[in-house]
Amino acid sequence: MDNSVLNRRPETQVRELARRIRQRIQSAQLIDGDFFMTEAQVSAEYGASRTVTREAISRLQGLGILEGRKRKGLIVRRPDPLRLFQNSLPSLMTSPSDWRDLAQFRYAIEVGAIELAIRNAAPEQIERLAQIEADLERAVMEDSTSAKTIELDVQFHGLILEMTGSRMIAGMQQVLVQVFQVMPKSKPSTATAERVCWEHRELLDAIRDRDIERARAMIRVQIRAMLDATEEATDN
Repeated sequence: MDNSVLNRRPETQVRELARRIRQRIQSAQLIDGDFFMTEAQVSAEYGASRTVTREAISRLQGLGILEGRKRKGLIVRRPDPLRLFQNSLPSLMTSPSDWRDLAQFRYAIEVGAIELAIRNAAPEQIERLAQIEADLERAVMEDSTSAKTIELDVQFHGLILEMTGSRMIAGMQQVLVQVFQVMPKSKPSTATAERVCWEHRELLDAIRDRDIERARAMIRVQIRAMLDATEEATDN
């Protein structure tokens, strides 16, 4: 019996037990699908109460690290960071300051991804991007704030992330969907619509030309408007 988690406050015991379980999984090099222990064995092994053990295991299950199986015990799982982030995102978007943080996060992702996208994009992906851009222009000129416009904008930027060839980066598309839906938008005008069309057209041309610096500059220009809108919302 390991008494190192005893004689501490319950919350501290839970955190420590969860940490030690993760450490045990890593040190034993357990992989997805391996058996770990039963809940009772964990309690006995680490000298923790059933309540503390159950809460620590519950937290690890929430992170996708463990899965409980009836009549079998705890199974090691490989957590999916994208799923965890997507599921937790709504709780991270409760105030204008959260919008600003997420806008900055999107800025970092897309500016960083554009080089990989240009280096790895297949010709058919670029052609698909061109079709989305043409559809987006028509939608923007009809109504720059419509659901169709937002959907096409998400498709456009999501395809750029897909072009990187990275599963992790491409998976951020679903995160972008949620960000687009809650971020404050600039007030629409004819000038704004024309500028949005120009920005996407220029970015498409830069990608076609495999011009990394021009594409990076256009990504910065596009997302700058979103950052400005979130800064304005924060100040108000």
